[in-house]
Amino acid sequence: MEQKRDIVLEASTKRDFIEELAEVPGGERIRDCIQCGTCSGSCPVSYFMDNTPRKLIAMIRAGMRDMVLDSASLWLCTSCYTCTVRCPQKIAITDIIYALKRLAMKEQRKAGATKAAALAKTFVKVVNARGRNLEPSLLISYYLKTNPAGLLGKAPLGMKLMGRGRFPLSVAKVKGKDQIQAIVAKVEELGGI
Repeated sequence: MEQKRDIVLEASTKRDFIEELAEVPGGERIRDCIQCGTCSGSCPVSYFMDNTPRKLIAMIRAGMRDMVLDSASLWLCTSCYTCTVRCPQKIAITDIIYALKRLAMKEQRKAGATKAAALAKTFVKVVNARGRNLEPSLLISYYLKTNPAGLLGKAPLGMKLMGRGRFPLSVAKVKGKDQIQAIVAKVEELGGI
């Protein structure tokens, strides 16, 4: 009897995870995946991933929520949309991966995401403060969060880039900075970032 209840609970959890992702625009087609491998074969970074896009979809459909949300693959996606464009079933794979990233960040998943999540949060913080990205601020803040000693190793490259005008220390005022801040505040209110 105990085993039967566990099977029913596992099946309902699988359905819940698929339903959650089916709410993402284009995600409703996740059930249509034929596991052809076009997404993984097209992905320019799949060879770096612990779980290719094809495997991620199979894991989602199998209800492997924790393994999916802890996968480093989510943070390696370059958002090139090649998988989505080439998918014969028209599954919005890139959008699903973004939904998985947001879910992983919301649940404060650490496995596979520490540096990527730190970069994403630092980027939003810099853009929110200045109205646009300022690379020196982004890199310094990011390295202070993730690898302070590594910042010293990057100093020669930074100096070379500054000498060539490729690493500005200031940015012009941005129109609509208050609108950007309002958007970020709303996203934080809704549980993002």
